[in-house]
Amino acid sequence: SLLSSSRSHSALPRLFSFRSKDSCFSENTPLLRNSSQEKGLQCMPICPPDPTTAEESWGHSPTDWERSHLLGRDGAGLSGSASTEENGDFPDGVPGTFCVWTLRSCVRGLTVTGLFILVVVCSILFSLYPDQGKFWQLLAVSPLESYSVNLSGALDSTLLQVDLAGALAAGGLSAPGREEHIVVKVTQTDAAGTRRRRPQQVTHNWTVFLSPRRNEHFVISRTFEIRSREAILITIQGSLLQNQAVPVLMAHQYLRADVETQVTIAVAILAGVYILIIFEIIHRTLAAMLGSLAALAALAMIGDRPRLSHVVEWIDFETLALLFGMMILVAIFSETGFFDYCAVKAYRFSRGRVWPMIIMLCLIAAVLSAFLDNVTTMLLFTPVTIRLCEVLNLDPRQVLIAEVIFTNIGGAATAIGDPPNVIIVSNQELRKMGVDFAGFTAHMFVGICLVLLASFPFLRLLYWNKKLYNKEPSEIVELKHEIHVWRLTAQRISPASREETAVRGLLLGKVQALEQLLAWRLHTFHRQISQEDKNWETNIQELQKKHRISDRTLLAKCLTVLGVVIFMFFLNSFVPGIHLDLGWIAIMGALWLLILADIHDFEMILHRVEWATLLFFAALFVLMQALGHLHLIEYIGEQTALLIKMVPEDQRLAAAIVLVVWVSATASSLIDNIPFTATMVNVFISLSEEGDLCHPGFCLVYSLLVKLYISGNGTLIGASANVVCAGIAEQHGYGFSFMEFFR
Repeated sequence: SLLSSSRSHSALPRLFSFRSKDSCFSENTPLLRNSSQEKGLQCMPICPPDPTTAEESWGHSPTDWERSHLLGRDGAGLSGSASTEENGDFPDGVPGTFCVWTLRSCVRGLTVTGLFILVVVCSILFSLYPDQGKFWQLLAVSPLESYSVNLSGALDSTLLQVDLAGALAAGGLSAPGREEHIVVKVTQTDAAGTRRRRPQQVTHNWTVFLSPRRNEHFVISRTFEIRSREAILITIQGSLLQNQAVPVLMAHQYLRADVETQVTIAVAILAGVYILIIFEIIHRTLAAMLGSLAALAALAMIGDRPRLSHVVEWIDFETLALLFGMMILVAIFSETGFFDYCAVKAYRFSRGRVWPMIIMLCLIAAVLSAFLDNVTTMLLFTPVTIRLCEVLNLDPRQVLIAEVIFTNIGGAATAIGDPPNVIIVSNQELRKMGVDFAGFTAHMFVGICLVLLASFPFLRLLYWNKKLYNKEPSEIVELKHEIHVWRLTAQRISPASREETAVRGLLLGKVQALEQLLAWRLHTFHRQISQEDKNWETNIQELQKKHRISDRTLLAKCLTVLGVVIFMFFLNSFVPGIHLDLGWIAIMGALWLLILADIHDFEMILHRVEWATLLFFAALFVLMQALGHLHLIEYIGEQTALLIKMVPEDQRLAAAIVLVVWVSATASSLIDNIPFTATMVNVFISLSEEGDLCHPGFCLVYSLLVKLYISGNGTLIGASANVVCAGIAEQHGYGFSFMEFFR
């Protein structure tokens, strides 16, 4: 009776069938089992479950359910999250499996011990070196008089860092039509080696341009190598159009390590973070936090320990506010059933054909990301893609990776598509060379269209021998999702009271019953690869009945607010009179929709916010800023400039193009592209001022430099859209790893 009832969709899966809208799905979902686990499951003897299991399961005590849950999980052998290897329970007479489990446990224990020791050491180093603090001195710089200060040499220092703050030009560049600047001279006296040899003075000149807006405030710094232990003289003199004095703040501090040592430490920290993320030793958020702690400890050791207030300022809160606001909007939007409705419509429009649907989704994502932020595009597209793949019984991971790749490519087409583009277009020095909004968009749009034309056939070739369909029937896939949802629900309940312990036990019992049913179905059903639906016309009516708009009033409110938010995004890029950043617009839109939707269960909306993704971005901002203070990004730019200067002048332009493309592609896939773009701007402007590159050639080089953002497709953390897409996919149970995206 159980066999016949299960084949005809028994009441048991109907009882437990629902679509998960909860968050915090792990990457080790039962859906993503590898082939080795499936082969192992076929060799395992499985007995049909007792027909009374599901009904009688609710009567057991929590202790019995905990015990039976472990036993049932061992017998079923289903997913990675509930595998027998993780729990350590193996059947008798399997010595090989036990040895493998013992080896994995030892490796895991050594890994945890090593990471714990590293955290303790970094914490101790960070606490041993105090914050030296910067003592700012107010200077009145004028062309009539100069300011000088003598510094005593530090015995254990190798670098002198001088900081200037005031109405300075961003990035140290001059403004059009203004030639006001100040010159900082750092003079050192080399000690005499012999009696015949007199002491020699070494002077370093540093030119800093002033901003025409006296109300602006920027902080710039530069390091100078200490060649002797003698006194150091700092002289500051201004070159102004008027005789009025300009207030400038100056601070200095000594560093204990040279630039090469700092860069070596920064590379080691970055490599360690990537190893933790690539091999999935720990969660990527925890890996970024560990890397940030190590970088802060390194800064403390060299004498540049930042204050907590400065570390908080390193975080780009505009990006976090944009992510948070759009996550709130998408969470409320999902309550209307709009994503399911769009998935069915896309399925009907594609007439059951997969590849036309994928190409259509990728093309729309690329076009939208050219005018919107690519993070916003992926926040809106990822839920629709997941619903659509569930309808077609596809594996959403491959489709999502294709979408995010085309989103990053489309973001480089216009000057407002991505933050690096805005940095380039808004630079005043580049504007004098002809790199403006219209010229940038005209040059890059043609190049991006060529990239898209080459990417579509390459994507089809990449998935030519790879099936996009799930390897199991849709009923098996849905049942695995049900098991995953119940298990996560049980894990979220903290056994703080007797009632909560009882509820947790009941949920674990339901998980056990579903696992036994899944094991029996896997034993009876033949595995088959799904094919394109030939009867899509007959199935579309059933899908339309199942996936409808659940709340039309709420849908109208959501569409109105979302339309206003997107319209404000456009106005923010073209109308300078609107003093709202993208983060403020997203936050205000979330507040509008929360009021209009009359949300009472506010905690449910907050549960759907990807807090792990937000924390990952915050830790990544701190990590990249700390690596910048360790001169990693500056060192890459300087070495690139030196390589260009080594080439003969007649071949220098071609060498610059090749180096910019490949250095930018490699570096921006590993580090944050925003500070790297700002650094390369200064490098190439300095080369242009020295006559190493002509202005037309320099514009071409800069157009190619923008393509560093396309290289954000290189790694999972190379672009913000990649991380956001991975977080939402993980929330729905389809998370993909670093190596899957990298391949």
